[in-house]
Amino acid sequence: MDGTSYYLPAVAMAAVLAVKSPSLRRSWRDPLLRSVCALLALTGLVFFFAAPPTIAEVNDIIGVTNVSAPLVYCLLSAFSAACLVLIVNWRGGPPERTRRMSRRWITGYGVVIVALVVLFALGDTPVERLRDFDTYYADEPFVREMIVLYLGALAVAGVAMNVMCGRWALQVHGRLRAGLLIIVAGYVCNIAYLTAKFTAVVARWNGGNLDHLSTDVAPVLASAGAQISAVGFCLPLACQRAGDTWSTWCTYRRLGPLWRELAPVSPHAGRAPRMSWWSPAELQVTQRESDIHDGLLSLYPYFDTGLRARAHAAALATGSDPDQARAEADAAMVAAAVRARTTEPEARPTDSTEPAEGPRDLVRMSLALRHSPVVRATRSTPPA
Repeated sequence: MDGTSYYLPAVAMAAVLAVKSPSLRRSWRDPLLRSVCALLALTGLVFFFAAPPTIAEVNDIIGVTNVSAPLVYCLLSAFSAACLVLIVNWRGGPPERTRRMSRRWITGYGVVIVALVVLFALGDTPVERLRDFDTYYADEPFVREMIVLYLGALAVAGVAMNVMCGRWALQVHGRLRAGLLIIVAGYVCNIAYLTAKFTAVVARWNGGNLDHLSTDVAPVLASAGAQISAVGFCLPLACQRAGDTWSTWCTYRRLGPLWRELAPVSPHAGRAPRMSWWSPAELQVTQRESDIHDGLLSLYPYFDTGLRARAHAAALATGSDPDQARAEADAAMVAAAVRARTTEPEARPTDSTEPAEGPRDLVRMSLALRHSPVVRATRSTPPA
């Protein structure tokens, strides 16, 4: 019996978890990251152990007929708890309240898992069923209660997820709201899955036969619900990560004019190890900022505070706001200092202290080097 449709999602979840594992090791105390990784792991385990070939193999290895049934039901219950805990931590709030709600869900589903194991041990399932366990043993004492318990636990999780995500979606906007509504759509499919399962089981109790709802329809609905919900969970997080990366690369690009301006006078120009293009964007920006600060440090003896004051006044006169005017003045002073350092490297002023103007906005300075008329005027003025 082919289990490809189960194994492919399991492998995908394992790959995503492997990518996330370094972040988890670095930030183990982050409850949101722990919740995401737990959900990924449980999703992969559910798909893997629910595959018919795995069910048969686990039954053979353990030597207990149908022991895979409670195993899969326990994993589904743990998966439900992980979804609820993730939403609780994702939404945030007072830390103590978040921890209390997370503990309640974990404790409640922990009790469900223990009860599932006990009920299976008390029941009798001598005939191995790989795909229709629920309907075949729907009338078996204790096993019947185990089936109802796991379906009920999944139903509680589905309703709770829809309520929490729906209410939260009314309070937010943008990507987060879209992700929450997608999660709601996924759990609507899960509720349809539970409806099909319950209908088939109740039909068995009344002497009917709607096993195809449980055997054929329900797995399709469960797979669709899991995939839709996964998109809902990933969309806001992935978009936020992509947005942060894009913003970082934009900062790297905007620092380019200032970095290139200082390259001829940087003490490490040509000697620093070249960073590979695939290095993280944050590391690339840090390296570029470090190069800029080194270049500025070498120029401090050449900074002309009088020129900076005149450039600042000129920038204000052209209508620049105070922050922009400071950046243009700094950029003009840097351009003049680079020219002075390049043309007369030995003619150092006696005052070698940095102008006491506070921290500089490197990005604004870099853009001013390219676009400011004050900087252009400074460049065109013959050196004193």
